[in-house]
Amino acid sequence: MWFSKSIDEVLHEYKVDPALGLSEAEAAERLTTYGPNKLAGKKRKSIFRLFVEQLRDWLIYVLFVAVVITLFMGEYVDALIILIVIFLNALLGVVQEVKAGNAIDALQKIATPKALVRREGMVKEVNSEELVPGDLLILDAGRFVAADLRLIESANLQIEESALTGESVPSVKDAAAVHANPLTPLGDRENSAFLSTLVTYGRGVGVVVGTGMQTEVGKIANIIDSEKTTKTPLEIRLNELGKILGLVAIGICVLIFFVAYLQGRNMADMFLLAVSLAVASIPEGLAAIVAIVLSIGVTKMSRRNAIIRQLPAVETLGSVTIICSDKTGTLTQNKMAVVRYFTLDGEAAVAQHRHQNTTEAARLLAQAMILCSDATYENEKATGDPTEIALLLLGDALGLDRKALHAENKRVGEFSFDSDRKLMSTLVVGQGTYTVYTKGAIDNLVMRATHVLENGQVVPLTDAHRQQFSDATERMSRQALRTLGAAYRPVDSIIATSEMEKDLILLGLVGMIDPPRTEVKPSVEKAKQAGITTIMITGDHKNTAFAIAHELSIAQGMEQAITGQELDELTEDEFNTRISGYRVFARVSPEHKVQIVRGLKANGNVVSMTGDGVNDAPSLHAADIGVAMGITGTDVAKGAADMILTDDNFATIVSAIEQGRNIYNNIKKAVLFLLTCNLGEVIAMFVTLLAGWEAPLIATQLLWINLLTDTLPAVALGMDPGDPDVMKEKPRNQKESFFAGGAGWRAISGGILIGALTIVAFWYGYFEYGFSPFDKAVPTNIVENARTMAFMTLVACQLYFSLAMRHPTKSIFQLGLFSNLYLLGALALGLLLQLLLVVVPFMQHAFKLRMLDLEGWAMVIFLGIVPLLLNEVIKIVLRARSKTAEAL
Repeated sequence: MWFSKSIDEVLHEYKVDPALGLSEAEAAERLTTYGPNKLAGKKRKSIFRLFVEQLRDWLIYVLFVAVVITLFMGEYVDALIILIVIFLNALLGVVQEVKAGNAIDALQKIATPKALVRREGMVKEVNSEELVPGDLLILDAGRFVAADLRLIESANLQIEESALTGESVPSVKDAAAVHANPLTPLGDRENSAFLSTLVTYGRGVGVVVGTGMQTEVGKIANIIDSEKTTKTPLEIRLNELGKILGLVAIGICVLIFFVAYLQGRNMADMFLLAVSLAVASIPEGLAAIVAIVLSIGVTKMSRRNAIIRQLPAVETLGSVTIICSDKTGTLTQNKMAVVRYFTLDGEAAVAQHRHQNTTEAARLLAQAMILCSDATYENEKATGDPTEIALLLLGDALGLDRKALHAENKRVGEFSFDSDRKLMSTLVVGQGTYTVYTKGAIDNLVMRATHVLENGQVVPLTDAHRQQFSDATERMSRQALRTLGAAYRPVDSIIATSEMEKDLILLGLVGMIDPPRTEVKPSVEKAKQAGITTIMITGDHKNTAFAIAHELSIAQGMEQAITGQELDELTEDEFNTRISGYRVFARVSPEHKVQIVRGLKANGNVVSMTGDGVNDAPSLHAADIGVAMGITGTDVAKGAADMILTDDNFATIVSAIEQGRNIYNNIKKAVLFLLTCNLGEVIAMFVTLLAGWEAPLIATQLLWINLLTDTLPAVALGMDPGDPDVMKEKPRNQKESFFAGGAGWRAISGGILIGALTIVAFWYGYFEYGFSPFDKAVPTNIVENARTMAFMTLVACQLYFSLAMRHPTKSIFQLGLFSNLYLLGALALGLLLQLLLVVVPFMQHAFKLRMLDLEGWAMVIFLGIVPLLLNEVIKIVLRARSKTAEAL
């Protein structure tokens, strides 16, 4: 096994230079040989298996029973139609499931983790699937290990290997023994890292020795494929609603069957009719419609830079009242540039500086920033934190040769940055001397420094010096500049990390700026109009944070800003009471983020929280919507989030909330439409049979209506374009009933109206030939004429009514008659299919229909359009009332 080989043997076997890595040509050749670095995903179900699963439903079983009974009765055409309906429904289900699977695959492809590799002497980011044996993989905190590795470098490296061992405590990894003795075999595996484990601390470099199914965890599902599909709260509620409505419908059908028995009707016909009515009445398409609309919605959102990892997030988005956003990269451009620097020799603007005037203190300040950095910038290609990249460019601006610096100073130790210390230190050796370089928050550096560089001399640090640094920090912060300090310390030899940040010599500080994104301010205003408050959370200085927040209209006064230190001085009750008054949280740690989320939620808010680091995972979990950064975010943050921003842009969060609201509204429209149509069918059947009339619709007609009007317009409503005014509404209460805001009454009144119009049409089918539904001996052709009238009117009412369902108050002309071509297409197709049933002799005979006369068609058209016209009139009244209320 590879882990029993020495590092020299590994390097020789994979023909890799530890300083340069592979060439792109070698990597491409090996990718062809070894294949992509991915684990075998879950086996997709076959089309046949998907089809069979669509038939595993108790409603379908009821229909199959109906088929057997109709065959036994000799009604072969009816049996054939029922079978066609069953298989068409199953086919539609298969198509949608395949589409949903393809959409999920596409999203997983977008979410493929990235990996840092050294190729041709340069560090670059590649998709983890492109890793090949022999690659030099660079590890840092927050990244999942993308392949099996043999470590050749490490600095305070710790890896959590629970995916492999089940042990949640991170394992310490140390490559030092390898350097001391290159022939040391792996032994206890302390010099290795494995696929799907997580770097929790430090950094390292390793040679890839296993990819894909050739790794130690090749038989374990990869990070994305292991995720379980979850049902959304909406789907659960609708499933429960469907069961309740189904029981009600079955109860009505039993009652109809009992009444029919008392009336002496044909029991076989009534049984088939009751079964068909039960199936037509139960909105079994609810869950399917929700899944389809959600699938379409999240795919659209992914194209707009928002990847939804958890489907319930789509529903929750519509209820968000608070957006907690990081400043850097989300509200700002994430393109840091050092514009000023300060040493005790004075303060200067970088853009105006000349290399020949650079003081020794300024050059030493820039040197400390360069040697205490993990970033790279070569040929205008950068890797690493934007702040560190800006510090590298400061060195270029001051005339330092970064390549020569790195060549002359080799790093031999490191104390990695963490959010508690807010410092990073490196130990380098150059020309036989050891030096510690430290950079970080100036406040923390001043606390750890004992001396300062002044006029080229190292002198004790005094209160006057501290005040000078404090004043410089204040000046830069007032200009919305982020400050970062640097210090150094000569040492005699390699020392422990715990000793690095003691007795430091303070050098100076730099001021850098990350300008706001131009699209953020309009998005903040848009969110405010939608009843959503934006809060900035940052590790930056309070003044810097407030300056940016004020520019973006997030905060109006300094009293709306608070620091993490000030937070610690408040009790939980005090904080929860005051939190609604704050808009800026500065100098906060990840622990503070969790506290902020809990405080906001305690005040009844639905909170969205952004994060990108390992330590942000708790706050992302605590928030109602955890939002991870797709570009700068660690794999841990992405794994904990409900949504990932592929552009790290605040405007995308607001856009996602808008899309989430529209998706929820579209689902609501589709569901209410289904319930209204089903209610109309039940009322028409129940009232007429209770009155002793013939059934206005036969079983095959009911099944046809169920397939046609429940599916096509409902899906089309689910694809309705977004309402441009949706962000003028207040956030939806999460506990709000699905039928709130008059939606329930709309469904009930619509169902009653459609049922009543169907009954009128049925009655008219008798009346125009001089008969009445109460007559006992009515010719078959007259009954079929009346049923044709009822059948055509019911379908027309439902199809036209779908246009009215697009918005509760806006008319179809305000929305744009042609703004939803899917719905117009569904309407046209439905009417065409209805016409074919009457015109084509075979279909006419199968469904027991007759060609209507001119008067009959006129009545169908008139009655069919009544629900739409009546709804438009009601909307005019509602809009007038709304304007009156606003005027008052």
